[in-house]
Amino acid sequence: MSGTEFTVALLRWFAQYGRELPWRGIGDAYAIWVSEVILQQTRIDQGTAYWYRFMERFPTVQHLAAASEDEVLRLWQGLGYYSRARNMHAAARQIVEQGGFPHSIQGLKALKGVGDYTAAAVGSMAFGLPAAAVDGNVYRVLARHYGIDVPINTTRGKHTFEALAQELLPRDAAGTFNQAMMDFGATWCTPRSPRCQDCPVAPTCDALHTGCVLELPVKENKVKMRERRLSYIYVRHGGMTALRRRPAGDIWQGLWEPLLVEDAPPPDLGCPLTLLASGVKHVLTHRILLADFYLAEPAVRPVLPPDYVWIKEREIGNYALPRLVEKLFKQFTLL
Repeated sequence: MSGTEFTVALLRWFAQYGRELPWRGIGDAYAIWVSEVILQQTRIDQGTAYWYRFMERFPTVQHLAAASEDEVLRLWQGLGYYSRARNMHAAARQIVEQGGFPHSIQGLKALKGVGDYTAAAVGSMAFGLPAAAVDGNVYRVLARHYGIDVPINTTRGKHTFEALAQELLPRDAAGTFNQAMMDFGATWCTPRSPRCQDCPVAPTCDALHTGCVLELPVKENKVKMRERRLSYIYVRHGGMTALRRRPAGDIWQGLWEPLLVEDAPPPDLGCPLTLLASGVKHVLTHRILLADFYLAEPAVRPVLPPDYVWIKEREIGNYALPRLVEKLFKQFTLL
């Protein structure tokens, strides 16, 4: 099957089986961009619900740009990878300052947090720019169909797959083809249970014919996971509790958390501590967090480090919390 035949087959498949998503077919760069940012590292069902929430609260890029960072982070709460929300907020302000979305790939890539993939996805779907959007789904489809065993997380692999995707891209239907590749990888050519028996390009799939479908694509060894031990203390006094905003340069930048001690015993707060949970596991990209959770109810308000502020307990919901903290709070009905 030639490249042209592969492209035609994927477009034909997409016309019949493509997913119906609310940001498709409307040509709205803002709606498409928000969806792409949300769907990085997020399942489609969860991401769609968040997309509706964002579009209702911030219907235009001007609304998003005018919001405070706390508003954006609170709406993002539960999605993780909070740098995405901060970057999106900063990029919205860039877009407003320059009078609208850039209509070139380089202009899109100049926005905070926008890389090759997002620029190509937004540019092709909103403006018809002939740029191939290469994500994990595209890597998988191309690696299997063309029998490519170059590791996808290497510079050589990145260049190999981007060049092939660009070669296959129909210049007059770039956005549609990009969406077809994404959907085909997400729903048909899936990581563990691909539908090879009724695949439209099965006759020329190299991996199918050589019996290595589940071995492709290839990745080099992953970064070793690092473990961190955290102790959170929920301090309650007179209907108040203490939170701090996490600083820059670490996980969860800008989010709020209760009193934290890392790799050390809990401090003396003038009262016994009640252990509510021990060794709660929370996995991030390159870290495994193990958290203990304590309750402290001192008779006298303790002196805490200066970055902690006292708030009314009933107002905790106004603060954007890391997912781990949110889970602990909900488990013990503190939120």
